[in-house]
Order: sequence, then C-alpha cells, then structure tokens
Amino acid sequence: MKDMLGMMKQAKELQGRMQAVQEEIAALTVDGAAGGGLVTVTLTGKGEVKSLRIDPSLAKPDEVEILEDLVVAALGDARAKSEAAVAEKMRAVTGGLNLPPGLKLPF
Repeated sequence: MKDMLGMMKQAKELQGRMQAVQEEIAALTVDGAAGGGLVTVTLTGKGEVKSLRIDPSLAKPDEVEILEDLVVAALGDARAKSEAAVAEKMRAVTGGLNLPPGLKLPF
C-alpha cells in the first residue's frame, strides 16, 4: 500500500510539472530563417505562425518562385526549432520516467 501511495504522489507531481511545461510551451516562440535572413518566421511552441517577414528586395515579379521556396524553408526551420524546444522541455519533465520510445504525451 505504501508503494501505491508513493506512485500516486509521483503521478500528482508529474501532473503539476506537465501543467507548468504546457504553460511554458504555450508562451514559447522560435524564429526560423532562410535566404541568409531575407525571410524570417516566428512560431509558437505549438507550431502556430505568429509573424512572417520578407525583405523587400525579394518582392520582384520574376523571383516569386524563389520567395515561395524561402518562405517554405523558413517555416521548416522554425518548426524544427519549435519541436526541438518542446522535446527538450518534455525531457526535463519526464527524465525520471521509463517511457516507451516514441510515446507522445498530449499537450
């Protein structure tokens, strides 16, 4: 019975830490860039686009395809950084647990 109480206490602590991490993730922003900074994107920790900046020098009609590629690349860069930041925060919370590889916790 003592082990069960200990497990329940650990579960409660984990729940509190998860809530704190979810709040940190919601407040997290990351920037992605492409084309040497000519295109930048800011995402939230949940992957929502907050802002997009395109250098005016790219707004030439004959370079629209390049611009589109740079926007896609900047979004990919920002999303990768966001996912890495979220994964690091989740590792900090679940570091003591033996979770199966690939288990995705809801947040």
